[in-house]
Amino acid sequence: MKTLFSLMAILLVASQLLTACGSSVMEQATVPPETTATTAKPAGEGILISTSLASSSDLTPTLTPTPLSGNDLVVNRTDYRDRLRAFWLSESIANWTGLQSEGMRTWEPYYTDNDWSRRNFKFNVALDPFGSDDDTDIEYIYLHALDTYKTEILTGPQIRDQWLEHIDGSYVWVSDETAYWLMVDNGMVPPDTSLPVNNPNWEMIDAQLTTESFGFYAPARPTVALAMGQLPVRTTAYGDAAYAAQFYIIMYSLAPYAIANIHDTNGNGSAYDEQVFWLAAQARSRTPSDSYIAKIYDWVLDAYNNNPDKNNWEVTRDAFHDHYIAQSNDGYLHTQWWDSGSNFGLSMISLMFGQGDLKRTVQIAMLSGMDSDNPTSTWGGLLGFLYGYKGVQEAYNYYNFSDIYWIGRTRVNFPAYDTFTAMADRGVSVIDRVVVNQMGGSINGDNWIIPNPGQ
Repeated sequence: MKTLFSLMAILLVASQLLTACGSSVMEQATVPPETTATTAKPAGEGILISTSLASSSDLTPTLTPTPLSGNDLVVNRTDYRDRLRAFWLSESIANWTGLQSEGMRTWEPYYTDNDWSRRNFKFNVALDPFGSDDDTDIEYIYLHALDTYKTEILTGPQIRDQWLEHIDGSYVWVSDETAYWLMVDNGMVPPDTSLPVNNPNWEMIDAQLTTESFGFYAPARPTVALAMGQLPVRTTAYGDAAYAAQFYIIMYSLAPYAIANIHDTNGNGSAYDEQVFWLAAQARSRTPSDSYIAKIYDWVLDAYNNNPDKNNWEVTRDAFHDHYIAQSNDGYLHTQWWDSGSNFGLSMISLMFGQGDLKRTVQIAMLSGMDSDNPTSTWGGLLGFLYGYKGVQEAYNYYNFSDIYWIGRTRVNFPAYDTFTAMADRGVSVIDRVVVNQMGGSINGDNWIIPNPGQ
């Protein structure tokens, strides 16, 4: 029987994962007063299907028309392979760290720093293998699709075919689940699977956790990255939810540019803080100012700048709750703890107050509330790439990471196990084609020559 996402189901999964992750405290998820969980209408039962909006609903943000530099960007492929391996590893660590608190705090009182030790939370660095989850396995499917079809831009039918081959209806929730059953029952393809007339969950978080990596496949060229990610985003997201997903894609795409050009300016010995703030500002500049995603970012940045104690992130998180979750502002109406807007705002709080520190950013994201394994995964992946594999080892002071990724935990018709190393190798092969075919660049020895970086 086809069942859609319910609060009972996610509580059961969260409880099981907490046990697996070694947490000693089991709690019920908090629910806002007079709010009950909702279930989406099963696809194929009375949902109107229309393709008339698809061609007129291009949601790509307006991009800066000129490149950031007049010089080509030279990116070493071996170094990039190492960073892609670090991305998959660090995203998985952060994912399984965030799962300890997923859905456990969705209304006041939220967790605070004091809860980290009091509730025996931990960074899940020692898993062997690292199991797949929806924060990583849809990205894995997209990497497989790019590699299988030897393409840079996936088509709607290709996305549908890959979803149907590798998803069996389990381990998908909310908009992902609705889109999946639209494919199964109606043969529907993206972007129709995200249209509000077809998918009542179009404004949920799903695309924010399944498409960021398209940015890494288009180094320093966000226009190309957005083109690559357009249909994957529009598989499940529409409107501001799509803008949020594209925000992350832009940040991921510009990460190699930041590594090469954004340096330590405040004398703390690290450029990671300058890099994450620069990346977020770049993504904001390419996001429509009338969207609530842009307004939420602006609010969080202002709140961060006006908070004199950068270690007291909780006061800003609680103010965010009062402004956006307890009431409606800037065109955003909070509906579920897995919606796009609330989790985007909380992700920005953890990014800014984490100040480029990998562990601290993941920790804040995990304690912030709502769908907490999603912001942890997004920032774990981005910062893992910025740090590189050795940097991730040093950040966690752990030097025996498993390289094994257990995709068979959640997805079908793959070999049960893969490795982060092999996944990084396939990513480099994808980028080889992207640089030449989509950017007009070239490969010179072990280097990519990328023209018009930032465009």
